[in-house]
Amino acid sequence: MHQINSFKELKESGYSPKSIKEELRQNLLKALKADKKTFEKVWGFDHTVLPEIERAILSKHNILLLGLRGQAKTRIARQMVQLLDEYIPVVKGSPINDDPFNPISRYAQDLINEKGDDCQIEWMHRSNRFVEKLATPDVRVSDLIGDVDPIKAANLKLDYSDERVLHFGLIPRAHRSIFVLNELPDLQARIQVSLFNILQEGDIQIRGFKLRLPLDVHFVFTANPEDYTNRGSIITPLKDRVESQILTHYPEELEIAMKITDQEASIAEGLKDIVYIHPKLREMVDQLAFVARESEYVDEKSGVSARLSIAALENLYSTVERRMFKNKEEKGFAHLIDLWGVVPAITGKMELVYEGEQEGALWVARQLLDELIKDTFLLYFPHPNKLSKGEKEDPFAAINDWFAAGNVLSISADTDEDTYRKSLDSINGLEAMVVDKIRKVEEKYFFMELLLNGLAAFGLLTKEYEGASVSFNDSLAGLLDDDSIFKM
Repeated sequence: MHQINSFKELKESGYSPKSIKEELRQNLLKALKADKKTFEKVWGFDHTVLPEIERAILSKHNILLLGLRGQAKTRIARQMVQLLDEYIPVVKGSPINDDPFNPISRYAQDLINEKGDDCQIEWMHRSNRFVEKLATPDVRVSDLIGDVDPIKAANLKLDYSDERVLHFGLIPRAHRSIFVLNELPDLQARIQVSLFNILQEGDIQIRGFKLRLPLDVHFVFTANPEDYTNRGSIITPLKDRVESQILTHYPEELEIAMKITDQEASIAEGLKDIVYIHPKLREMVDQLAFVARESEYVDEKSGVSARLSIAALENLYSTVERRMFKNKEEKGFAHLIDLWGVVPAITGKMELVYEGEQEGALWVARQLLDELIKDTFLLYFPHPNKLSKGEKEDPFAAINDWFAAGNVLSISADTDEDTYRKSLDSINGLEAMVVDKIRKVEEKYFFMELLLNGLAAFGLLTKEYEGASVSFNDSLAGLLDDDSIFKM
């Protein structure tokens, strides 16, 4: 049908126009009937957020997606365009996508009155029926609604009272489209007021013009609850006019979080084939966000974005890749120390409470990693501070004795794989503690390093940081003999 190019042909084709909300509703019903997934690559919302969005669309509601950062609000809004008809007819040259059957702009009305059935039409693809704007404090009413254009008035030699001198803003240009306004609370209150009429009456008014345009727009707003008290707020009359408010949330299961991270992380082509990451270490990357959300040093009202895990996984691969190229190795193995390479992905993605600010973002990041290591350690080893009274001997005794003798182990993120393994192998009792957990040789060194870090996290060893290196030693040992230090 989109080959039709005149109003007459369009009438004869039997085409029947419908509002955008009816369009969304009908296409959603078709998708539901065909058991087709309406929102692709959006995970963890199948029984919570997505059903509520579908109910809102069926009710022909404008939508407010309310949730913390990194909860796929914008992704959901952008995917709504897939529920639109593939093509719709518009009056050719119309600045606001006029429907030939119901023109609302002066340009389209004059053109149809002049040419009638010979009026030319063009077909607009659904990908062009999406307008997105980030709300910022400097956004003006003229940006959203429109204003008088003095240059147009001068060029056309028109009086300012003529509506043809108007320059339409983003919302009129989104006529018959989806309009997404992100971070709504950042919009100044007086600007939010300008949206009242559009949401309630479906029209706009520009300056002193009597002109009213009955716009057909599907609005989707996004907001962060934190903004209600920090940077700004959504004024109550505006919230009242948005029919459906839908709360988003973070993934509730680790498996869902990992699926999102794997989907979104940008890993260099072929890198996954030459870098081995132990499955548990891979889980720890996403578990880190769960730990951060529970931390007393992180502001829970601000949230911890899924972008933390995505950036952390990218950094983990890059840390291993860098070491491979520095040491001219053809295959890379991720070490637990490589988690220190993800610290830059942590420090910039958390809002800290007062205590956290006092200690500093780097200190908080180390605390989070220690908590993560503790949780993972206890999945495989007994709690070193809560050994059973019935045990005849301390299972960690050989390792503790090795360090108590004055030995020190220094692990560097840049050490070649051979030196790394030999150094861990040199510690008495370390391999014996992990041998029952090994299915292949690559796993051995992950568990050995986890064991050392766990003992340090629980206070049995001292762990000291120096640049990209970590040293383990017994804090009660005497002066260290330089010959006993194993450097990696």
